[in-house]
Amino acid sequence: MDGLLSELDEYAVEQALQIAENSDDDVEVTVLTVGPEDAKDALRKALSMGADKAIHVEDDDLHGTDAIGTSLVLAKAIEKAGYDLVISGMASTDGTMGVVPALLAERLGVPQVTLLSEVSVEDGIVKGRRDGDVASEQLQASLPAVVSVTDQSGEARYPSFKGIMAAKKKPVQSWDLSDLDIEADEVGLENAYTVVESAAERPARTAGTIVKDEGEGGKQLAEFLASQKFI
Repeated sequence: MDGLLSELDEYAVEQALQIAENSDDDVEVTVLTVGPEDAKDALRKALSMGADKAIHVEDDDLHGTDAIGTSLVLAKAIEKAGYDLVISGMASTDGTMGVVPALLAERLGVPQVTLLSEVSVEDGIVKGRRDGDVASEQLQASLPAVVSVTDQSGEARYPSFKGIMAAKKKPVQSWDLSDLDIEADEVGLENAYTVVESAAERPARTAGTIVKDEGEGGKQLAEFLASQKFI
């Protein structure tokens, strides 16, 4: 699998850049990832969008790390780098668990404001809107904090040619577990709290049932729906 920046994480980068652009203070946007060598491709994409610098955590002992272990590594790296606000995507596009932001906030000991479709920062407060099925909530938390944003937060910008060229000169720090004071037995597949026991291909889609209306179509449709317990 290549190291492309996840579309869901692009929304987080976009919101971080917008917050920096709308701030009167000198705001620095740092992007962070945990993964193998080609994960640097994702960092370069974020840098070409406008982020200032990047941190890549890579270590052979990280292979197979689950969400709980990943949250540990991210928390240690964030503490080492220093931060005011952590912005993440709503979920990964492979595991789609969506729990890392909450785990991260717990490890950092800061508030979490998750699944935001709108986010802003003013006077040391992060504010946002969370849209549910029947209502929207207005939420806020004091900095430092962790937030996650949804795919409704705003389209991510396309890197310009100037941004792509500038990204090549931006700093990318590389850390391993020893840099973060993490032992190998705290991460990795053998130490994961969650394990995939089996996997199978999704069954092929069937052609379905076709009801031809020759005067009895309504009756046949009702009988089919009843047989499937839809009515």
